[in-house]
Amino acid sequence: MAVRSVQITGTGQLLDLSRRLRHAGGPRLRANLQRRVRRAAEPLHRDMQQTIRNLPIRAEPRKAGSRGGASPTSRPLRATIAAAVRISVRTSSTPGARVWVDRSALPSDLESMPLVMNNPTGRIRHKVFGNRKRWVNQWTTPLWWDKTVAHHTPRMRAEVERVLADVRRDLT
Repeated sequence: MAVRSVQITGTGQLLDLSRRLRHAGGPRLRANLQRRVRRAAEPLHRDMQQTIRNLPIRAEPRKAGSRGGASPTSRPLRATIAAAVRISVRTSSTPGARVWVDRSALPSDLESMPLVMNNPTGRIRHKVFGNRKRWVNQWTTPLWWDKTVAHHTPRMRAEVERVLADVRRDLT
């Protein structure tokens, strides 16, 4: 699953319910549905941010004679990515909840970093402070995004089904 977007939709049920809500003209019902679907997705959103903030990143051991030191940037990588995780809920044309990394909220040099960090090997290969001649490998938990989503998916599906049943009951 791509790092950029996670969507929980029951397309047939949600589309039917969305049409019925539109015909019933119930802004209160629509707002209630949207609020409850958002509430079902919020634990995933919070856990995703927490997972990113606590994601271990380790480097290869230094080679003899290599220098080290603090990063020249004051921008913390994991906190920057965690701040870019967004949640949205739609009840209109493509109803459902979506949790994704908003690339426009990331600095231009980090736009692809969430995708790079979520690879199956856990390897992050990058230039040393922008030097195109020196590259290093760092390692993180493989597929951390996918594992977090898989952990939350059954609970979210059950919650959305319960919300749909409640709203369907209100419509009839």
